[in-house]
Amino acid sequence: MTDEILTLKEVEEYLKLNDKTAYRLAAEGRLPGFKVGGSWRFRREDIQQWILDKKAVMSCAQ
Repeated sequence: MTDEILTLKEVEEYLKLNDKTAYRLAAEGRLPGFKVGGSWRFRREDIQQWILDKKAVMSCAQ
């Protein structure tokens, strides 16, 4: 388990998203994150769990 904190830019690179998409997902509450002083931050383990959850939904839909 790691408590590594990522910036929005790091999450964009990690997920291969453009900046507008990553920001929109975070602002809509669809990407697990929190704001610190007006800047988005994300726990790496939350992002990894979000990916696993998305994979599970996709598997169930097929």
